[in-house]
Amino acid sequence: MTLQVAVCGPRECGAELRGSAFETGRLLAARGAVTICGGYGGVMAAAAEGARSAGGTVVGILSGADREHADPHLSIVIPTGLGQARNAVVVNSGDAVIVIGGSWGTLSEVAFAVRGGRVPVVQLGGWQIHDAAGRPLPGPLLARTPQEALDLTGLW
Repeated sequence: MTLQVAVCGPRECGAELRGSAFETGRLLAARGAVTICGGYGGVMAAAAEGARSAGGTVVGILSGADREHADPHLSIVIPTGLGQARNAVVVNSGDAVIVIGGSWGTLSEVAFAVRGGRVPVVQLGGWQIHDAAGRPLPGPLLARTPQEALDLTGLW
């Protein structure tokens, strides 16, 4: 069965996150994995473009009920009409989850993935969550580069 990796991140991002997302998508495609994302702009679009540039397949799971505003680099578009609840569908579709950057929507994806506990969750940039004593909470593995993020999934 083909590996599927969910790539999550904010709809708006700067050049550094965009570059990391593009490279992550490209590396996933080079390894034969399907990239799953939320299907819109920012990190999602950059990961989709990176995967497609390497001949990969990208599935966009949209929050809206139609294909309007879907990123043009998607291979498959799934409009759900679920709003932000689609975040659970995105992370549950992956054999691993790679989080690039952070936003409130991205944080919900991290929470769904960590609470689900069934797949590796790797974070590249973005937020770190700490307890009241300032200790990092267990959960996502932290990566410094897209290559390290893929390696930390343990899928290859």
